[in-house]
Order: sequence, then structure tokens, then C-alpha cells
Amino acid sequence: MSMTSSTDYYFDKQAADRACTFFERYLVHIKGRWAGKPFKLEPWQRDRVIRPLFGWKRPDGTRRYRTVYVEIPRKNGKSTIAAGVGLYLLSADGEMGAEVYSAAADREQAAIVFDTARTMVQWSAPLNKRTRSYRRSLFYSATSSNYRVISADARTKHGFNAHGVLFDELHTQPNRELWDVLSTSTGSREQPVILALTTAGYDHETICWEIHEYARQVEQGIITDDSFLPVIYAADDDDDWLDPEVWKRANPSLGVTLSLDYLERAAEYAKQVPAHQNTFRRLHLNQWTQQAERWLDIRAWDASAGQVLEHELLGRHCFGGLDLASTTDIAAFVLVFPDDAVRPQYRTVCRFWIPEEGILERERRDRVPYREWVRQGWIHATPGNVIDYAYIRHAIRELGSRYNIREIAFDRWGATQLANELTDEGFVLAQFGQGYASMSPPTKELLNLVLSERLEHGGNPVLRWMADSMVVKQDPAGNVKPDKSKSTQRIDGMVALIMAIDRAVRHEESESVYETERLTIL
Repeated sequence: MSMTSSTDYYFDKQAADRACTFFERYLVHIKGRWAGKPFKLEPWQRDRVIRPLFGWKRPDGTRRYRTVYVEIPRKNGKSTIAAGVGLYLLSADGEMGAEVYSAAADREQAAIVFDTARTMVQWSAPLNKRTRSYRRSLFYSATSSNYRVISADARTKHGFNAHGVLFDELHTQPNRELWDVLSTSTGSREQPVILALTTAGYDHETICWEIHEYARQVEQGIITDDSFLPVIYAADDDDDWLDPEVWKRANPSLGVTLSLDYLERAAEYAKQVPAHQNTFRRLHLNQWTQQAERWLDIRAWDASAGQVLEHELLGRHCFGGLDLASTTDIAAFVLVFPDDAVRPQYRTVCRFWIPEEGILERERRDRVPYREWVRQGWIHATPGNVIDYAYIRHAIRELGSRYNIREIAFDRWGATQLANELTDEGFVLAQFGQGYASMSPPTKELLNLVLSERLEHGGNPVLRWMADSMVVKQDPAGNVKPDKSKSTQRIDGMVALIMAIDRAVRHEESESVYETERLTIL
């Protein structure tokens, strides 16, 4: 994550124009009805990839973006634009001794982009004159630069000094080893580029899903990373996959490199053969399939934000949820304040804690700005490499002096001692099971409150990140509960919020809407 202010970047129109001109002047299409014609960039290729990548600069004049993630349905021209970017980095970027690599899950897949680039060179008189072409490499003599296609064996890739990496069909990578080796091989270059291109996949445990989620969160402003350029074309999860308007939105090259007739036939086949529907959605609408379903739309969460001013809640009664999770990650305490309406509106106040030691490593692991959140007061860092529960006890005591905390629900795992200490100080603690019986009713209630915009959370960025990361699992009876093992990031705040909502709803309704076992510690 860059610490440079967004106001420090500037757009170099001349550099952007130069990159676009390179495609049209020196490159030609090599397949189909466009073969032999100048490579005129499609609007999405020009405005979403090439101009931003080569035009936006840092204060020192180097490129702003170091990683570009392009996720787009098949047949929209991602291999040809990757080949063009590779050739620009090889021959027109001014980098002496540049090393450019085409990589994929296997050599055959990686060769698709490289072979396209090699044929482009052979059909371009200016490039062919200065470039020696080999079966698996190109050598540009003017800058002594190489462009190579490589296999997927990460063990043999140490020692590379990459200026450009073109990662094709990232969703097919069996593990993260090759990605890690190649992305770290750019460290000594002044302005390297990693360009990852893929269609959607179906495996939630892959490096591609990890990068997809990161790209989506950067795109939506959940994470700030000024060096990362996300370019995602996809239908929304709730879109009608048979609607041609949805096809157009997900396929920016429809009518150019991809015909409407082809999509109509593919959709009709998928309609007749249900087993093919996921294939159609994944390859032609770029929808991730066969994964834990996203439970909460972040747009609905944002719409319910409202405004929470803690001083306006002084003296109000409320209910708490405490999730200590692990002493080495994040602990969360959430208060829920109901109003006195017949159909209550709820406001939240949150506290989060993280160990001070190792915060940079956690920031890199989770790819969220923990240090910035600490500086802004959204998270409290406790000294040492584990969370000091004394800080949590002190914070809850301080909150108890400001608000009328009626009850605190907690997960007894790892929290018994703190719960006993809080009980000794006069708080009412209620053990809260983490199974379906306890968690399902308030989890569903949380969703209802968000969708009806009756839960005001004030846009707390930590809770927003956790809300966006949360997935649920469901039993055969339709009960749901948060699934920490499948959620893409930490969701402790959401678990605490769900427990607090349970206590608030129980106490606010004259008749309980649902029943769960309660144990009060006295």
C-alpha cells in the first residue's frame, strides 16, 4: 500500500498517448477477420487499462500502478492486450535489460499470450527488424531485453529480475507459489508491471480469489492501494443471466471480438442443459460460481450507514457483544442502542483491539491499513504481541460509565476470565453459543435490519471491511451462521454485532421472536 497522497499523482497525457500510439502504429491483429489490420484499442482497453497504466505517474515520474488485475469474460481480447503490453515493456519502455515473462498454470497456457506477441513481432516490420524471435523467447537488441514464456514450476524461478510479468488465467493456478515468486522478483526494478488477466473461477481457496477480492475491495474503496489498478467486468450476482443487457454490460467487446449470436446460442444451450449454466455464467458473465455465496451486499450496508455520534447516546441503554477470537488477531466489542419506537432503529458503537507488535505483518497479510486505522482511532493497539485483556476491561468499564449497558453477550471460548472480572465489576454477562440455534435468528435479523436501513453504523471502516468479508453457512433446515473459516478476512466485529443484536431484540420486544438458551453469570 502506498503512503503517497492521492493528490501527489499526476496524469502524463503524452505518456498515455505514446502507449496507445504504439499499439496502432507497430502492432497488428493476427487472427480472424481483423488479421493484418492495425491494433486499434477497444475503448475499454484504452481507457481502463492502457491510458491509466502508462499515464498516471508518481511525483518521481515513475508509474503509479505496479499491479493491474483484469477480470473479464472470455473472447473480449484480453490475450491480445496482454501481448501488446508485453511488447511495449520489452521494446518501448526505455528499460535496459528488461525481463518480461508470460506465465500461467502450465507452459501451454502461458504460450498463448507469448505466441500472440511473437506473431505480432513477425508481422511488424519495425519490431521484426530489431527483435530476434525464438521458439520460447524474444530478444530486443536495442535495449538487450528479453521476453520469455515460462513454465509453472516455481522452484526454478528464483533469481529472476522481472520488469514485466503477464499472468494469464490466474484462476487456474493450483497454488500461490508462482505468483509469489514472480511478484517478488520485481523488487529491484524502478517501475515494474504485473498484469494479471483472468476469467472468473470457482475455487474460493485460490490465489485468484484472493486477488479478486482484493481488487474488488480496492475498486469499492474498502481498501486503499494507490499502486493497484482493478479492472473488473462482470454481471452482478442477482442479475438475470439470460438478459442480453446483462451480457452487454459484462462483455465490453460484444459485437467486436465476441458476437451476440454466439452468446445467444450459448445461453440457449445453458437454458436447455442446466448443468451448463454455471459454465455460461462463469465464462461469459464472469460470475464466480460454486463458492460460498456473498451474504450481504456492501451497497445495502452503505445505504444503512446513517450517522452515529457517540456523545448523543450518553446515558442511553444498550446491549453488548464481545468476541475475543484470538489473542493474536482482532478482538471486538460492539454496543447496540435501540430507540423507543414500535419498530426500533438501532445504532452501533464499536471498539476493536489488535496487538501492537507485528501490526505491519498483519497489514501485509490481510491487506488492510491497520496502522492508519490505529492512527485514526478506529482500532486500539495494545502493547506486546498478544492482546492485553486488561485494556479491553478498562475500555468496557469506561463505556459503562457513559452508557447504560444492560447486558453483554460473549462467546465463552477464551473469555471466561474476562467475563468473570466484568461480572465482579457489576456487568451482566450472558454466554452465547456459536451454533445454528443461537446464531441463526440474530444473523437473519441483522440482514433484515440492514436491508430496511434500521441499523445505523456510521460507516465505521473496520466494521464495513468485516461486513464485506463475511459469508455464512447454512444447514439443511435453512439456519445460518457466520462462517469464519470461509470468510475472506476477519469478521469478529460482525459476530459481536450479531450477539449484541440478539440481546437487544430479546429485551426490546414484549414477546421474544425466537428462543435461544441463555446462561447469566452471577
